[in-house]
Parts: sequence; structure tokens; C-alpha cells
Amino acid sequence: MAYSGIKQGTYYPMGGFAKVIDGMAQICKDLGVKFHLNSEIKDIVVEDKKVVSIKTDSQEYKVDSLICSADYHHIDKEILPTHLSNYSEKYWEKRVLSPSCLIFYVGVNKKINKLNHHNLFFDEDIDVHTNEIYATKQWPKKPLFMLVVPLKTDASVAPKNKENLFFLIPIAPGMEDTEAIRKTYFSKVIKRMERYCGHEIEKYIEYNRSYCINDFIKDYNSYKGNAYGLANTLSQTANLKPKIVNKHLDNLFYSGQLTVPGPGVPPSIISGNVVANYVMNHMSK
Repeated sequence: MAYSGIKQGTYYPMGGFAKVIDGMAQICKDLGVKFHLNSEIKDIVVEDKKVVSIKTDSQEYKVDSLICSADYHHIDKEILPTHLSNYSEKYWEKRVLSPSCLIFYVGVNKKINKLNHHNLFFDEDIDVHTNEIYATKQWPKKPLFMLVVPLKTDASVAPKNKENLFFLIPIAPGMEDTEAIRKTYFSKVIKRMERYCGHEIEKYIEYNRSYCINDFIKDYNSYKGNAYGLANTLSQTANLKPKIVNKHLDNLFYSGQLTVPGPGVPPSIISGNVVANYVMNHMSK
């Protein structure tokens, strides 16, 4: 990824990153794929060491094979019965997770100068912040953060004479997440942004939405509210990551950021490709 960014350049999908997802979904539809949206899996039905169907709140779907791209821990420990899961709770507790994050989506009714599309506020000690994520697992006293201003590239993402801002603070997963904590950290980042830009911004805010650990858990069943999967440590690399094949069920497979090859959008897409090829070979035998 570093090579690609430096040598091949960085590309932005006009209309926002969701346009990439829209494009992928349209290709799937053109190929005959059917999507059942807003349907959370509540149960996986098993017969003779095979998954035969999945159940949602309202319907049951028969399956030949099942690839789970939901949070691995959620499927392994909360959906499957214990005797069919791949790993114990003790195993999961020992995993080193990538950070979660506190995100602010902000709309302001004025133009903001002195900012680029991507802005890294690394004006505090990165070693201290990293230690607070991985070692002490506490809210950072002086957080580093990223600020994205997509209007600098794409005029379609905000009304005329306005800006939309995206703040992201990396934090440790599994911490307490309250509205009061979120407000405290919004005040920290907006003040540092104002100091850098040289003028007041907070009074021009028209929209402010936060997203953090509790939201990752609620929306994605994310283990401890992590945002990126497992950390890329040596003991969690390659074949040492959670397996893409269920040990007990012949036709249950896994993809996504908690398995091979790892965290992030490109690796997660690659994991889908890896498991799809594996399933096709498995079904052809």
C-alpha cells in the first residue's frame, strides 16, 4: 500500500468513498446477485456437520455454503453454539486488536482556509498516544487526529459556501464510551483546528454527529468496538490469523478484517477473493 501511494498516486472517487461500494454492488446485480438488506442473522442452522440455512428476524434462507464477512468473534462466540465455534473466549481475549476510533462528522456554514483534503494533526507526541492505545489502553490526553476536508477535491459533497469536515482520533478498543467523553474530545480537536487556521470555526457549525466504540458494536457487532480488526503483530500474521474455514462445519467460511490477509479495505476485499476461490474449489470436489 505504501508503494502504491508513493509510486502510483492517490485516487479519490468523486461523490465519496461510498461510490466505490455502489459500483461494486451494481456489478454484482448485473451478474445476478441478490441482496437482502437490513436483515441481521440471528441463527445458523446446522445438520450433519453442514450449514443448511440461516435465520433472520423475519425469514429463513437455505444455503449450499456460507461465507461470513460479519465480525468473526460475533459469529464464532455469539451466533454459533460453543461446540461449533473455532476459538475459545480466552483465545479472543488474548488477541491484540487494531485501534477503534472516535469520529466527528461536521458541517459548517463558511469556507475554511489553510486546510488540504487530508490534514494530519501530529503536533503532539506520537509515542505517548500509541502507548495509550496499545499499552495503558486509556483515552489519550493529547490526541493525534486526522482531519479530512473532501470539498477541496469534490464540490459535490457540500452545499455552496459550506464545508463538511471529518475528524478521526485513533483510540484503544473496549473503553468506556459516553456522550460526555465525546464532547470533551470534540472540544480538544476543534480548538486545535481553530488555532491552526487562525480563526473561530465552532460558532459556524450547523451539523455535528459523533461515532465511536458503542456505535461500532451496535451497527457491526464489532468485537470490543474495534474499527480495523487485528493488529499486524508477528504472532497474528499470515497463517497465525483466525482461519477462513470452520473446524467443525464443512461449508462455513470466513472473510473480512479479522482473518487473512488482515485489516483495512483492500485486505478485506482480498480476503473475499481468497475465500471465494477456496469455496469454488471446495464445491467442485
